[in-house]
Amino acid sequence: MSAAVRSLPERSALPFDPKMPPADRVRTLVAALPDALQEVLASGRVERCSRFRDEVFDDLAELWLPPASVNARTAAIAQRTLDEMERSVLAPADTNHVLARVLSLLSHFPAKALPAPVEEMVALDWADDLGEFPGWAIDQAARVWRRTRKWKPSIAEMRALCEEACAPERRVAARLKAVAQAGTADPAVRPESLLRLAGVAVRRMS
Repeated sequence: MSAAVRSLPERSALPFDPKMPPADRVRTLVAALPDALQEVLASGRVERCSRFRDEVFDDLAELWLPPASVNARTAAIAQRTLDEMERSVLAPADTNHVLARVLSLLSHFPAKALPAPVEEMVALDWADDLGEFPGWAIDQAARVWRRTRKWKPSIAEMRALCEEACAPERRVAARLKAVAQAGTADPAVRPESLLRLAGVAVRRMS
């Protein structure tokens, strides 16, 4: 075990209440992190670059870059915090929870009866396509749909709502991952170095 890992602060459960507004959830979560990690997250910067789909401009993508001063200890704290987030806040929902929530939601809307084997396959499709999301995000997506829509949802529509529900927490997780990698990566292959190289290549081609 390295000295950086041995010197990490004691583990503590991450505070998380899915009923809170998204901004408050993230603020509470970040405020519970060690001071060194909070400082790194606050001092990172966002780079924007064009994103293309099928060689056609799709959107502006944001890439968050940690400061160059990230050390091995802070990187280890970030990795441990990320692991805890993935085990708790962002843990995929249990299949039974997904199926129960989907059945409850769809029962609010009229639908024609399907043969039992087809119903089973449809249920498995829902479980497969929503299974990556945490249970609280699926619950929130179902709540939003019940209160705002008149017709039963498609899987794609529910996935979009689930992604929206947990986007703030996934953003924090992505930044923690960037910090963890920055403290251990060769400086030549860190995100900011790759971004500079990409910029040089684009200028040469223009």
